[in-house]
Amino acid sequence: MAILAGLVAVLSALLAAALRRLLRIRRRPTPAAGFFHPYTNDGGGGERVLWCAVRAVQELRPGLPCAVFTGDADASPEGLAARALERFGVRLLSPPQVVHLNKRKWIEASTYPHFTMIGQSLGSVYLAWEALTNFTPQFYFDTSGYAFTYPLAQLFGCKVISYTHYPTISSDMVGRVKQHSSMYNNNSRIAGSIWLSRCKVLYYTIFSWLYGLVGSCAHLVMVNSSWTKSHIVNIWKIPERTKRVYPPCDTSALQMLPLERSTTPPVLISVAQFRPEKAHGLQLEAFALALTRLDPHFPKPKLQFAGSCRNKEDLERLQKLKDRAFELHIDEIVEFHKDISYMELVQLLGGAIAGLHSMTDEHFGIVVVEYMAAGAIPIAHKSAGPMMDIVLDEDGHQTGFLASKKEEFADAIIKVLSMSEQGRQEMAAASRKRAQRFSGQRFHEDFTEAVQPILLPREA
Repeated sequence: MAILAGLVAVLSALLAAALRRLLRIRRRPTPAAGFFHPYTNDGGGGERVLWCAVRAVQELRPGLPCAVFTGDADASPEGLAARALERFGVRLLSPPQVVHLNKRKWIEASTYPHFTMIGQSLGSVYLAWEALTNFTPQFYFDTSGYAFTYPLAQLFGCKVISYTHYPTISSDMVGRVKQHSSMYNNNSRIAGSIWLSRCKVLYYTIFSWLYGLVGSCAHLVMVNSSWTKSHIVNIWKIPERTKRVYPPCDTSALQMLPLERSTTPPVLISVAQFRPEKAHGLQLEAFALALTRLDPHFPKPKLQFAGSCRNKEDLERLQKLKDRAFELHIDEIVEFHKDISYMELVQLLGGAIAGLHSMTDEHFGIVVVEYMAAGAIPIAHKSAGPMMDIVLDEDGHQTGFLASKKEEFADAIIKVLSMSEQGRQEMAAASRKRAQRFSGQRFHEDFTEAVQPILLPREA
C-alpha cells in the first residue's frame, strides 16, 4: 500500500503544479485535433480506429489540422500516412502533424511490477502533461483508453473526446478476484489467498471510483460494443454523452475474396497480436485435441498464426508457442507469420475455412468480423463482443460458433472440418452478410454523426 500511497502523492503534486501553472498562463488552445495515441505501431484494431478517426475528422473539418501524440521516435508525418495506407488501407487526406513523446516508459506495464493499473494511469497523466505543454489542441481525442488524462486536458482548455475500446476496470474483473479465478490479470498467488484477494478487491474498488471520476470529464464518449457501453455507463455515469460506435472493420477488400477455396489441406487461421490475453495457447491445445478426434483418413488440417510482436515479452511468448507446437508433435502443420503486411494477411485469410479467437471478454473483436468478411467461419470465445454483437444469426442462419473451453473449441473445429462444401459456403455467406454491419463506412458515418456537434462550429 506504500507504493499506492506514493503514486497518489505523485499525482497530487503533479495536478497541483499543473493547476498553478495553468492559472498563471492559461493559453488558448490551438485550433486543431490532437490524437493521444502513444503507440502508433501496435498493428492492432486500436491503430485502425486511430487512422479511420483521423480520416473522418479531416473530411468533416478540412481546414482543421490533425496531430498525433506518439512515443515512437521514428514516427514522421509522411511515415505515419504511409503506414495507415499500407497496413490498414486508410488513405489520409494529408499527413498528420507529429508530436513526439519522450516519457512513454511511464505508461508501460513493466515499469510497475505491482499496482500496474494505477501506475500506468498516473503515468499517463505525466505523459499527457508532456504532450499538452508541447502542443495544446482545441480537440483532444483519446483513442488508447487513458481516461486519467481527461481532467488534465480539460484544465488545458481542450474539448475531450474519447473512443474507448474497453474499460480499464470492470465488474467482471472484480468478480474473478472474488471467485479466486486465476488469469493473466490475476495471478495464482493472489487467487489462492483469501487475504490477498480481499486486498485486491479493495484496490479495484478504489480504482473503479477514481476511474469513474476521471471518465466523467469527457465531453463525448464513443464505445465500441454493447459490452463496453454497459460497463462504461455503469462506471462513468454519463449515458447522455456515451455513444456506441462499432469499430471500423476491413470488410470491403475482404468481401472480394471468393467463398470457394481449397480444402487440401483445410486451413484454420488465428490473427492476433502475441499478447497473453489473446490465449494462443488455448487454440494450440484445442487444435491438437481436435486432431486426435478426427478420422485417421481425414486430410490433416493446417493452423496458421498471424500477428505482431510489440516487445521482447511478445517475442518470447511467440517462441514458447513454437516450442509447444513441437511438444504436441504438430509443428509440421502449424505456421507462424510475424509482422506481415496487410496484403499478405488478406492472402492468408482468403485461404482459410475458419478463424480462431479465444480471448475472454474481448470488448469487441475486429478480427472476428474480418474472418466473417473473408469467408472464414468464426470460432470465437463465448463472451463480450463476439457473443453480444458479432456471432449472431443473420436472417435466421447461423454465422459461426462460440466456445469457452478447450474441448468446446475442439468440437467446433471438428464441426467446421466435417461440414460439406455446400454447407460451409452457406454458413460463410451468412457470416459475410453479418460482417457488413461493421464496415469502415458504417464507422465513418456513426463517428462523424457523434463528433459533429462538437467539431463543427455552431451557426449564428
